[in-house]
Amino acid sequence: MGENALAAASSSAFALNLLLFVSIWLSFQAHISNSEIIFEERFEDGWQSRWVKSDWKSNEGKAGSFKHTAGKWSGDPDDKGIQTFPDAKHYAISAKIPEFSNKNRTLVLQYSIRFEQDIECGGGYIKLLSGFVNQKKFGGDTPYSLMFGPDICGTQTKKLHVILSYQGQNYPIKKDLECETDKLTHFYTFILRPDATYSILIDNRERDSGSMYTDWDILPPRKLKDVNAKKPADWDDREYIEDPNAIKPEGYDSIPAEIPDPKAKKPDHWDEEEDGIWKPSKVPNPGYKGPWKRKKIKNPNYKGKWKTPWIDNPEFEDDPDLYVLKPIKYVGIEVWQVKAGSVYDNVLICDDPDYAKQVADEVFANREVEKEAFEEAEKVRKAREEEEAQRAREEGERRRRERGYDRRHRDRYRDRYRRHEPRDYLDDYHDEL
Repeated sequence: MGENALAAASSSAFALNLLLFVSIWLSFQAHISNSEIIFEERFEDGWQSRWVKSDWKSNEGKAGSFKHTAGKWSGDPDDKGIQTFPDAKHYAISAKIPEFSNKNRTLVLQYSIRFEQDIECGGGYIKLLSGFVNQKKFGGDTPYSLMFGPDICGTQTKKLHVILSYQGQNYPIKKDLECETDKLTHFYTFILRPDATYSILIDNRERDSGSMYTDWDILPPRKLKDVNAKKPADWDDREYIEDPNAIKPEGYDSIPAEIPDPKAKKPDHWDEEEDGIWKPSKVPNPGYKGPWKRKKIKNPNYKGKWKTPWIDNPEFEDDPDLYVLKPIKYVGIEVWQVKAGSVYDNVLICDDPDYAKQVADEVFANREVEKEAFEEAEKVRKAREEEEAQRAREEGERRRRERGYDRRHRDRYRDRYRRHEPRDYLDDYHDEL
């Protein structure tokens, strides 16, 4: 092939690759342009103008607050969120968002949270609210349409809540889902589709999925087991049967189960006149195979294990809008924690799971930096705790020494100045005798 032909082929391949790249890029841009970001909060400067802190529990002295911070070991010190403080309070804050409905569209709710504290007991979830909400009074009794996120208490409870509201009643997911409990940033993503299917992701990995029809007790089940059904009399559920053509080998029953031990020997001192006729002990017969049984063969009439049939549930009435939440107007955080210190960030409400994944990937670009910062903070914490423990041990030892000195001094004083009893003098008197 000549140089001109090679150049032409190379140019043609480049043009095809360029065309493919442009096509993919345009497709991606079209996808992005068709998606909608309802609300996105990275808690940058000006976030206070979008969020309203509730006065709920303030009159009881139980209202907590939020501080704007990147936390103790953020992967990016400029990437700030809002952190609960102080300890043992109720924390409530909300933001009004453009009203939207998820009818005929996918709903994506995503946010990140980092439990920097030993939370002991408390929530880390988020809520979507419908209708009018007095944000200054937003609290635990405020109705919501969706509640999603972790709830931790001790070592036993590590629950991941997914609670949906339907016709004014809240329905928790029936599955036992677990959340993350370490002290690093984790993304929680809930995706609800128009076919009423859902996916739950943690850190961009699907943790669970299913359908609202089966995983919430919102509607009666479509099908029920027919309690009146009975197994047909001619239903053969024997997978194996005895071979009717099997024939017992001739002489099989004459094979004894035990035989005289061929290795047994009559003792030298055995006297048949006194001891009787010597007989060797019995041992199991290796040729004995037990009572004869016909071998098993597959049953040609086997129909499988009979199962109770399912029938349509007469009480089931489908709702094609089962997945549709009331129009969403607010997003809110309302939790109680024994130990404060949870950092909320990257709140996102949209209709595009790919965009949500992109957001999480961007934050996790600094994942290793965050891990290193956390490990360094842990080293400092452990060193400080060991130093404090050593000081406590030294202080305890010093106090024990002081108590010992005081006790010895008191005993010497008592012995020197105590009043002698009469018997003491009598003892002295007897000694003199």
